Amino acid sequence: MSKYKVILFDLDGTLTDPKVGITKSVQYALGKMGISVTTLDQLDSFIGPPLKDSFSELYHFNSEEVEQAIQLYRERFVEHGMYENEVYESIPELLHSLKGQGKSLVIATSKPTVFAEKILQYFKLDSYFDLIVGSNLDGTRSAKTDIIQYILDVKKDCTLEDFIMIGDRKHDIIGANNTGIDSIGVTYGYGSHSELMDSEPTYIVHTVKEIGELLLERCEITSANQHQKF
Repeated sequence: MSKYKVILFDLDGTLTDPKVGITKSVQYALGKMGISVTTLDQLDSFIGPPLKDSFSELYHFNSEEVEQAIQLYRERFVEHGMYENEVYESIPELLHSLKGQGKSLVIATSKPTVFAEKILQYFKLDSYFDLIVGSNLDGTRSAKTDIIQYILDVKKDCTLEDFIMIGDRKHDIIGANNTGIDSIGVTYGYGSHSELMDSEPTYIVHTVKEIGELLLERCEITSANQHQKF
């Protein structure tokens, strides 16, 4: 059985495919600010990182413009966007199996906690998780490093070796590396294979099934300082 006792999951691009809801809400916000985006694929980069970083880095908004864009984004996201979402195939089965083996499951997302809770409730996944940790609505605790550290502080009875972070973007892997825990980069989400490899995850997998093969197998897994594909 896998050595990991506490499994941290990113939400967007790892458990669910939120593309339509996020990109349409970004498109709405940009349109209100006079920027026309006709192709939603142009906005895939917004899936995963904190919104404030994406608006700042991709559109060079100043701090006031970033706050305005986030508020406009939330106008649409709260009403429609959070439900324009799909659970990846086999995720409920994976969560059920992990829970059945006594794993503690935790959400670690840059999305505001209140939105993450509503999405998980809507898709009936909330019962699998012992803890749901995201950012605050005021934008604080949005960095994945801060989110993971908060979880580690809550679960003080566990050692760093008990934890593993699963996510599809470099921010998930960097957060895990910064806090000293192992990580799994998943390539079926919105981060490229090169983005994930450059951030140096402990493991790389390509499907939900491979997450299960890694975390639920009976034999002990050791990384031997190299990335392993399952």
